[in-house]
Amino acid sequence: VQLQASGGGSVQAGGSLRLSCAAAGSALGFNVMGWYRQAPGKQRELVAAAYNGGSTNYADSVKGRFTISRDNVKNTVYLQMNSLKPEDTAVYYCNVVRPLWPNGYEYDLWGQGTQVTVSS
Repeated sequence: VQLQASGGGSVQAGGSLRLSCAAAGSALGFNVMGWYRQAPGKQRELVAAAYNGGSTNYADSVKGRFTISRDNVKNTVYLQMNSLKPEDTAVYYCNVVRPLWPNGYEYDLWGQGTQVTVSS
């Protein structure tokens, strides 16, 4: 499985960025596509996840500001980040979960990180 993330950058507080992550290499698709982030000195944390059935999940800190979406034809997940705050500064990683044949799942699939820097 290959994951290609893009869209990071530097913005001022209140600005917006959109991250994209294209996944390839899973004939059975992906059950979950999501984004994690890791700030310096902190543990990696879930930002948002989009499930195959259409449901989504967000960290409390980003609810109302970030929107996750996925294109199941393109196997691409997006993260629209609005009203960015300095505390959103981190390296953002896309993560996918894919089903395995005949059963089970593969969880540890990560894209390369993309830096998001928000200045005050």
